[in-house]
Amino acid sequence: MTRTGIFSGRQRTGILRKICCRMPPSATPLALPTVRKGTSTSTGWSSFTDMKSGTYEDYMLLRELEGPFIAGTAARVLRELSAQAGETLEGYQISRYTHALQTATRALREGMDDDWVVTALLHDIGDGLAPENHAEIATGILRPFVREECLWTVEHHGEFQMYYYGHHYGWDRNQRDKYRDHPHYDACVNFCENWDQTSFDPAYDTEPLETFVPAVTRVLSRPAWKQPR
Repeated sequence: MTRTGIFSGRQRTGILRKICCRMPPSATPLALPTVRKGTSTSTGWSSFTDMKSGTYEDYMLLRELEGPFIAGTAARVLRELSAQAGETLEGYQISRYTHALQTATRALREGMDDDWVVTALLHDIGDGLAPENHAEIATGILRPFVREECLWTVEHHGEFQMYYYGHHYGWDRNQRDKYRDHPHYDACVNFCENWDQTSFDPAYDTEPLETFVPAVTRVLSRPAWKQPR
């Protein structure tokens, strides 16, 4: 299966395509860090309206402003994740936001490192913007910052999750088997079995987002493209 959502393509029924807005009782607004704005010593805007006309001074200004903008990545990502508390896929007992927190909580309580905890937290962050290929959104966010094992897992978790429900739709629930010889196969199986598929429980003692802000900030503040591949 190339679909990365739980429901995808022609097989998605009308009722499962319905999106509702609801705020679960456990979801409280999070006071997220403010995205830092650039404080350039230069004045004004860049001079160009097409990039090929930009001057050296223009691009030095933009370079100066780029650093503070990049430094705000964690705050922007956390705000996007928080939005899933208010807009989510109907039918589950918890929102996608709480599912993300619960998945990350399970990873944290197993003593996993920042790479895994943040991967667990953000694995479904693309659900609202790209429900047909949501794993690609999470993979794209994480790719510059976490190791390959985590990237491969988040990229393929949709196919591995089919093991738990695909047969109910007449799909091949064993599609993950084509990856059995891949070095990260077992990691993805563990991710889905112990953290993802089991994290739809409204009674579970889920950590709040504040618990994960430091790890997200550490990971998304790393020098990009420096992780082991």
